[in-house]
Amino acid sequence: MKKHIFLLTAMLAVSFSLGAQESVGVTVDDYVFTREGNLMNVKMTLGFSGLDVPSDRAVLITPWIVKGSDSLALAPVGVYGRQRYYHYVRNGESMLGGEDEISYRSSKLPSTLDYDEVTKFQTWMDGASLELRRTDYGCCSKVLDRSAQSLASYYEPVEVPRPVFEPRYAYAQPVEETVKTRSLSGSAYIDFPVNVSAIRPEYRNNKVELAKIQATIDSVRNDSDVNITSMSIKGFASPEGKYSVNERLASERTVSLKNYVENLYHFGKGFISTSYEPENWEGLRAWVENSSLTSKDGILEIIDSDREPDNKEFAIRKYYPDEYQTILSDCYPALRRSDYKVEYVVRQFTDTDEIRSLVADAPQKLSLSEFYIAAQTLEPGSSEFNEVFETAVRMYPDDETANLNAANSAMSRGDLQLAGRYLKKAGDSAEADYARACLAALNDDLDTAERLFTKVEGKVGGASEALGQLAAIREYDEQKTK
Repeated sequence: MKKHIFLLTAMLAVSFSLGAQESVGVTVDDYVFTREGNLMNVKMTLGFSGLDVPSDRAVLITPWIVKGSDSLALAPVGVYGRQRYYHYVRNGESMLGGEDEISYRSSKLPSTLDYDEVTKFQTWMDGASLELRRTDYGCCSKVLDRSAQSLASYYEPVEVPRPVFEPRYAYAQPVEETVKTRSLSGSAYIDFPVNVSAIRPEYRNNKVELAKIQATIDSVRNDSDVNITSMSIKGFASPEGKYSVNERLASERTVSLKNYVENLYHFGKGFISTSYEPENWEGLRAWVENSSLTSKDGILEIIDSDREPDNKEFAIRKYYPDEYQTILSDCYPALRRSDYKVEYVVRQFTDTDEIRSLVADAPQKLSLSEFYIAAQTLEPGSSEFNEVFETAVRMYPDDETANLNAANSAMSRGDLQLAGRYLKKAGDSAEADYARACLAALNDDLDTAERLFTKVEGKVGGASEALGQLAAIREYDEQKTK
């Protein structure tokens, strides 16, 4: 694996000499110009073997820190010819560079000087240069000549940011659905007079309930993209009364509803299938369990017993008369219903513009593979691209591929919590494990991410690249802690 080296500074603050430099009559070796805490540290070795100062002259060598209009002079090195030296000493005058000057008589000048000065760091010094300036003086401190030499520059250390994991998402192509079978379901609460099985549309609320069934059928029957293939009706009666009577009524009323629908639409023979539940004890149990009845535990015990249906209903009425009246008025009417299902086939779509339009207007008509076709025409990560996969998983909430692709989409827009929920239903494929590894890496769980990427390496294209990214992040962290 390629080794990644990270410098924690964009530029080293120390400047190294590439050999002796000379442009002001002295050589400069091994100079250092860097910050240490709140101080700027300037070090260098000055060589004076080539400096010749006449008796009536003086030379001032001064390091300067310079940036634009800002500058700061450090302690100078003064070299004086014999006459100039004695002039300042005899007259009791301060040397040219002031009290901080490092002063030498030319005849006593060492061949080299290890210069070491510190000054308080100021913010303007970020990006400043270190210069060595020479000023030649004659009689009466008259300036005769000036020259300068640039040595180094200083920049504040800039920390390289921690590498950010950037996953390459692996969207899965769904298995093509050759026949797109769909269904619409509902429940109708048809009222019948006592012991009557014939449909009476004007009786109580029947007109509304029958209209619900018609609306369901018409919603697909009038759609040119759809072909209705079958319909089923299942009738339920409540446990009120004798079981034998309820069985007869449930059967006859279901057939009556079937005939009513057939007369409306003239469906062919066998198009509508029927079944019935003589007494809806399952619905009664669910209602009681979720109720606030005081004696619901005792009633549930009767419902769950091995008693005959008529005996169960008798026992509830006998032992819990008050609760029974509540059940009779609030529960039994809802148990007497007809569940219906309309099954149909939707045609295949191949035109991408049409598919994209259906994503927004009629997503229930699309197969998962058609959603995938729509996504391929969009910019990955765009809002429209993400909306395709979000819509797909709403249409197919339990499909593993739909959940996997929705998880990738959620991660791409930074919604890691939602991605985690989708991945719980994404299955155990290599692509699903790869997506879980991406999520772990984005959550900075590097150990889990590395384990899963290693597991699918060679099976999913981005795994090796992802492992390289993890290695870079780990190396950065290790260097950071040193």
